[in-house]
Amino acid sequence: MTDEELKEKENKLKERLKSIAEMEAEIKKREKSLKEKEKSKKQMLLRLSPSLWDEIAAWAEVDFRSINGQVEYLLTECVRNRRKKSGS
Repeated sequence: MTDEELKEKENKLKERLKSIAEMEAEIKKREKSLKEKEKSKKQMLLRLSPSLWDEIAAWAEVDFRSINGQVEYLLTECVRNRRKKSGS
């Protein structure tokens, strides 16, 4: 392999490393944004019967969500449906 070919490969690798660094920076930026959004959420205590908990847990697993994510999803859907029915 000639020196010129080696330099070309080296330059390509440097470009790839730069691209990877840019992607990592974007990922970190998005993660920070998501964490900030999570911090802004309100917390509440919710008591559920064991049978309801089991049902929601099973449903969450099927939908690939956490139990908390499933409860939030279900509440969001209920609010959305209520708005549709009331015409607001």
